[in-house]
Amino acid sequence: MVGTERNANQIRAEIDKARDQLAVTVDQLTDRLAPQRLMDNAKAAMIEKATSPTGKKVLGASGVLLTLLVIRNLRRSRR
Repeated sequence: MVGTERNANQIRAEIDKARDQLAVTVDQLTDRLAPQRLMDNAKAAMIEKATSPTGKKVLGASGVLLTLLVIRNLRRSRR
């Protein structure tokens, strides 16, 4: 067991190293899960989808449908 014995200083150093690694991990998670960062990522993803050819078609069709529904409701309300 001579090769596996550790003294108090070695154990302390290992604990300090593990603590530092844990602090870095927590900082990374905090940065990755920050509300502003999540919103920025979601906004960027939505803009990317909306500017794609398929996204433009979907938005155009939605606009036409919304316009038709507004016109229909205006006509019904005048009767």
